[in-house]
Amino acid sequence: MTEFIAHNLAPIMFVTLVVVLLLGYPVAFSLAAIGLGFFVIGVELAPLSSDINLFWPLLGALPDRFFGGVMSNDTLLAIPFFTFMGLILERSGMAEDLLETVGQLFGPLRGGLAYAVIFVGALLAATTGVVAASVIAMGLISLPIMLRYGYDRKLASGVIVASGTLAQIVPPSLVLIVLADQLGRSVGDMYSGALVPALVLTGLYLLYMFAVTMLNAKSAPALPPEARTLGGGVTSLFLSIVAAVAIAYVATLYFEGEVQQGAAIWGAVVGVVAIYTVAVLNKALKLKLLSYLTQQVIIVMVPPLALIFLVLGTIFLGVATPTEGGAMGAVGALILAFSKRRLNTTLMVQAMEATTKLSAFVLFILIGARVFSLTFYGVNGHIWVEELLTSVPGGETGFLIVVNVLVFFLAFFLDFFELAFIIVPLLAPVADKLGIDLIWFGVLLGINMQTSFMHPPFGFALFYLRSVAAKVPYLDRVTGKRMEPVTTGQIYWGAVPFVCIQVVMVGLTIAFPGMVMRYKSEAPPPASQDFKVPGFGESTGGNNGNAPSFGLPPLGGAPSFGTPGGGNGSGSTGGSGTSGNGGFGLPPLTFPGSQPAPGGTGSQGGTSGAGSAGQAGQSQAPAFGLPPLELGNKPTGSQGDANGTASGTTQPQKPANGQKPATGNDASGGVDLSKPPSFN
Repeated sequence: MTEFIAHNLAPIMFVTLVVVLLLGYPVAFSLAAIGLGFFVIGVELAPLSSDINLFWPLLGALPDRFFGGVMSNDTLLAIPFFTFMGLILERSGMAEDLLETVGQLFGPLRGGLAYAVIFVGALLAATTGVVAASVIAMGLISLPIMLRYGYDRKLASGVIVASGTLAQIVPPSLVLIVLADQLGRSVGDMYSGALVPALVLTGLYLLYMFAVTMLNAKSAPALPPEARTLGGGVTSLFLSIVAAVAIAYVATLYFEGEVQQGAAIWGAVVGVVAIYTVAVLNKALKLKLLSYLTQQVIIVMVPPLALIFLVLGTIFLGVATPTEGGAMGAVGALILAFSKRRLNTTLMVQAMEATTKLSAFVLFILIGARVFSLTFYGVNGHIWVEELLTSVPGGETGFLIVVNVLVFFLAFFLDFFELAFIIVPLLAPVADKLGIDLIWFGVLLGINMQTSFMHPPFGFALFYLRSVAAKVPYLDRVTGKRMEPVTTGQIYWGAVPFVCIQVVMVGLTIAFPGMVMRYKSEAPPPASQDFKVPGFGESTGGNNGNAPSFGLPPLGGAPSFGTPGGGNGSGSTGGSGTSGNGGFGLPPLTFPGSQPAPGGTGSQGGTSGAGSAGQAGQSQAPAFGLPPLELGNKPTGSQGDANGTASGTTQPQKPANGQKPATGNDASGGVDLSKPPSFN
């Protein structure tokens, strides 16, 4: 029995963790306790199994894993920033203004309030990134209105829950930040990859609502005329949008020649600012250029859109990192709250307290996961998981099916953070080994884990809505009618169709990976890149194009490096020599005590192509600007040879073909290496 436990310690450890979590113990403490407990067991059983690599000094690695791997992780800084931003916006009344205005805009349509909830849910997800804030805000504001005008309770509950969970996948999402950290990938790439799937999922929600309203009109009726307080004016709104698009197009054409990237984004900014300025002036000066509906829609919609650009636009343009984008978003949320006169000490204290709790919650889970992973890797648990998943029939496709089914069912019982910190680190190495792109894999898991917020009976979004929905009959404050409460069963059944839609979205992401893989920037092919070497093949000075000049002075044979030459000697390449300078255009190098030689007259070089130095005569100037070294026999000056190579220097002559170089006294001006050197 002991040997069986020793050889199967990894699966026993994993099953024990799942059981403890299902019993309801806190996640962070359960991870740490199981990790330490099985560490003790593993050390005792290590002699019985070669798969156990645990020993007591290994505990000394925990402080480094805490401080080096968790506390110094810059990516996790984005979590408190985005959490603080979402809480400030949720308490500043922005969600209330959005739901009221967009609800009035879509009110005349059948199911208009449901469309408004989905649209506002996507906007809140792109600004807050917090599921709890979105679900609670829409549950408090839109649920009573939808029930007031005869919406089906299950449909209304399901729309609110599903729209609130869009904060899981719509950037800037805390889920994507954690997944990027666990997968070891860029948060910016994760945001870029998740953008299109998030828009497609929102479109599927809208398509489902359209189908429901077509099949059962009574489940989602349109707002009655007396409830449309903003009046008409849709034509004015349409013309305003057309004008903004035209301004944005013209601005984009202008910015294409001014900026390197993001011309369309900057053009859109100009168009939005222009129409927003017109709406503000229309309201302040009562110009009546726009209808009241158009004016309210523009004034209410533009600030959150500007905040989205401040956060996501700067990240996608490469101006800011996700952490810096979160910081700017937090500042932008404070500015919006201040402009609405909602910013006060109470709001700041509540937001900071909730931010601290959530950030500490995430960090403690991550610390507990570090303790668990130390022991789990020490018993070769990662190898067990890898062998288990790679042996699944079907290769990559079979692996994806098994993983998504596993995550889907674990989401019934485990929270997203539990899945992200426990399951994802075990799956990522296997996916990487199979050649799966980890950004695509992370987005796929993010969509799948989104169902964990809506799974009956443990979905957190269901609990959030249950906490704000009416539990007892109440009187409607507008109509005065008695309203029946919303039951827990209605909330659960309302979420089921949207869970199915999310499963369909998982299948679409697997079938069409290009939705995510667009995050990769395609580099131009090598054939389209033009490399031009400066001066190659061009005539420089006297160069006739036979050899490249590279923009340098002509090389007429061996360089002199400071050998003075007063003439205009030229080589076969036609390049002119230098007067009084070295071969590379350098001034002559002389030392104290050396006498410059009189300049000789250069002659025309021969067929060898080496430039003639002419007659240099007796010269005491060193060949390389160094003091003369007399090694044995002293060289004597002579006339320039037929090849145009200057004598009187210490340069050795090249031997003829098939001959050995002359040494000792055999060479003219050579060096006798058999005698000790003389330095005088």
